Amino acid sequence: MFADKPPENPVDLLREWYKEAEASEPNDPNAIALATVGEDGMPSVRMVLLKDFDEKGFVFYTNLESRKGTQLTNHPKAAFVMHWKSLERQVRVEGHTQPVTTEEADTYFHSRARGSQIGAWASKQSRPLESRYELEKRVARYGAKFHVGRVPRPEHWSGFRIAPTRIEFWQSGRFRLHDRLLYLRQGDGWVTQWLYP
Repeated sequence: MFADKPPENPVDLLREWYKEAEASEPNDPNAIALATVGEDGMPSVRMVLLKDFDEKGFVFYTNLESRKGTQLTNHPKAAFVMHWKSLERQVRVEGHTQPVTTEEADTYFHSRARGSQIGAWASKQSRPLESRYELEKRVARYGAKFHVGRVPRPEHWSGFRIAPTRIEFWQSGRFRLHDRLLYLRQGDGWVTQWLYP
């Protein structure tokens, strides 16, 4: 159940929920189902990992030449849902996207495991792959190329920030009478609404 008077800022509530999820979820409490839209208006959804969030928005990283990367470049809007089964909670977010800064992308890229850094160079994400062997050859090639020193971040690899316009918190209730609390962006602040389940 929600408090009678929820926080004015939805990020404060999300931080509380996220901390509980980190303690209760067995795997990837930061997993989100990210939805984008293509040139034909068809929605597309996939799981990604949320890497940061604050009052400015929600950040994830990807290959900019991937399907989601090109969709977000052409249509800078997105939605996602976080679902924590152990807590019977979910959070839904909708908003406008913008690229993260070069400094943010570099910092996160260099925090990743070296194998993941090599993988960012080797994978032509979302494009046709002739065989697994082809991918393994590319991994070996870039592993040899960057076998000494720091792996540079590829220009085609960066992140996006979703600046939210709508955030909904959902808590399971008995007899499917769930609690739903909606935050809508209004100027620099938020207004709240309770929704029917």
